[in-house]
Amino acid sequence: MNCNFKAAEILEKAEKKQGALKTLVYDSKFANIKQLFALVCETHKFSSILQEIIESTKLLKHTKIRVQLAKVLVYDLLMGQGIKCGGSWKAMMMKHRSRLQAELARIKIKQKVSRNEDLLPARVQRVAGEQLPRYVRVNTLKTTVEDAVDYLKRDGFSYLGQASRLDDLTLKKKEFVKDLHLPQLLVFAPKTDFHNHFLYKAGHIILQDKASCLPAFLLNPTPGSHVIDACAAPGNKTSHLAAIMENKGKLFAFDLDAKRLATMSTLLLRAGVTCHKLAHQDFLTIDPDSPQYKDVENILLDPSCSGSGMVCLKDHASNEEEEDQTRLASLASFQLRCLNHGLRFPRLKRLVYSTCSIHRQENEEVITACLHQNPNFRVVHALAHWPERGLEPLSQCLRASTSKTRTHGFFVALLEKHSMSRDMKLGTAVQMSHQDVAPQSLTVCGKRPPASEDSEAPETEEQQTAAEGQTDSTSGKKKRKRKKKKAAATVK
Repeated sequence: MNCNFKAAEILEKAEKKQGALKTLVYDSKFANIKQLFALVCETHKFSSILQEIIESTKLLKHTKIRVQLAKVLVYDLLMGQGIKCGGSWKAMMMKHRSRLQAELARIKIKQKVSRNEDLLPARVQRVAGEQLPRYVRVNTLKTTVEDAVDYLKRDGFSYLGQASRLDDLTLKKKEFVKDLHLPQLLVFAPKTDFHNHFLYKAGHIILQDKASCLPAFLLNPTPGSHVIDACAAPGNKTSHLAAIMENKGKLFAFDLDAKRLATMSTLLLRAGVTCHKLAHQDFLTIDPDSPQYKDVENILLDPSCSGSGMVCLKDHASNEEEEDQTRLASLASFQLRCLNHGLRFPRLKRLVYSTCSIHRQENEEVITACLHQNPNFRVVHALAHWPERGLEPLSQCLRASTSKTRTHGFFVALLEKHSMSRDMKLGTAVQMSHQDVAPQSLTVCGKRPPASEDSEAPETEEQQTAAEGQTDSTSGKKKRKRKKKKAAATVK
């Protein structure tokens, strides 16, 4: 189906509250998701202006088309890249082009503006003005950060070094820096286009928002480990995990949509990923006790969410949609089910939960409910220098936003299994000593601390030795007392 018709279909579903725009786009099975997402977002953003143009020109009466399709076609004709559907639809719209252009010009004159963007409501202009930097993740399966920087410098870009504060991410055209938090991330001026660049086409760089890089970075699986990416498509996080694992080990990736899985397979092939095993399967149907997952110690869970953190969907979505508590409750219930299911894998040590949502219901409240139901897991305090934390009392978690982190809105929590149940066998003294050990947290340099069981094992061995020494000492005292009694009896 043509992109215009698919976009109109998604806008109609969103209007009927059948899902968030992002979810509907990714569930559409459309071949070019990026193109569709951009068209849907932009049409949605200019919806009120498009509606006024359509009503003033009586377009629906003359064309007999549905209002959402009319909005998409008018947007593409007047503000986008032109109508590409061809055939009778294009001929029909071209017939009305003069009247539509005249109406747009009349609206601009009435509001005393010259740009299309200036027609938007103030709150929408604020979001549109929050242009985010272009983030580029260097794919270390194919190159190094240093080689990528050298290539880009030779290609005419100006390298300004390592960023040390958020203001350093305000860049001019052709300028770029290394990110201040993530070592494999390069930062460019907004809207820097790499889609036709050699490094992108060759899979040496991945176009991925900084916040979206956090889950794999925090999970940080070791090379050779077994990892699950529970809701994998479109595949950027999967390729990031494979790079961290150095293509060593096993990376199980699941998704329900066969078409998206096929697209993801192409992306992973271009990125040079070889350690993955894709499965057209619902993560919730996976048996945690299956022998093939017996060595899984790390899970990345990025389930379906409202998408409220995406810049193009934020603020200009209708208040009614934003406050649809029924929909949020349904999403949160699904997210909690996925989270609880993930924690059932017997050898699991660490799980990262993430969403591109700004709603507490999908973030802190899901984690709180999960911790109550899974007391053998705890939240790890991640990235101590990250500028935006989870809402209290879960300040160990991370949040991201356009204002505080210069990214899309995001939430990340790192859960880690702790070994208190194992240490119960060592006695009360060992328990007390174990509790005094402060949990290690991730640092800004990105080095992963050992899993809690590994980091505490040497200390446990020392405690066992000490306990044995105390037992030997006690038995020695008893022997000496018996000898004294025998000696006293002999004297008598």
